[in-house]
Amino acid sequence: MFSPMVGENIAIRQIENGEADALWALVDALGHAKDVDYFEKCLALQAAGKRLLFMASLDERDSGYCILNWEPKYGMFRKLAIPEIQDLNVLQEQRKQGIGTAMIHYCEELTRGKGIERMGIGVGLDRSYGAAQRLYTKLGYVPDGNGVTYDRKLLSYGESRPLDDNLCLMMVKSLI
Repeated sequence: MFSPMVGENIAIRQIENGEADALWALVDALGHAKDVDYFEKCLALQAAGKRLLFMASLDERDSGYCILNWEPKYGMFRKLAIPEIQDLNVLQEQRKQGIGTAMIHYCEELTRGKGIERMGIGVGLDRSYGAAQRLYTKLGYVPDGNGVTYDRKLLSYGESRPLDDNLCLMMVKSLI
């Protein structure tokens, strides 16, 4: 079931078991690669209360998805009980229409509703993440001050890692 409209023509709904095909269709349209059981694992974690998966639609057309992870892998977020928005993706032709912003605000509202005062998000460092870097900053996210992570683990001075999707800057935002 779709949520009330969160933007002029944007609706967000939680993905349920049996709906992974809609997510796979978006992944295919985005040209991304995921492990064959990625969404099935996400749905199992959702059933366990550890994550929520959302689909955003613009004019009733599936346009993007994201995950709200209540128990993120990143140590600082886990230690401070900061949930993390993960794997936020919007179809290229649907970008710059408020879909990503709507998904982030939706996750923030759910988090606020649980009495949690901070939200986390990670962003890749290569140029393909430029729009996300600008969006997150515009929405009030700031670096957490711990530098760069690789696969959600802090890096030390002098370490090197490939510039890929696992190399991220972790960011936080106060929700109060």
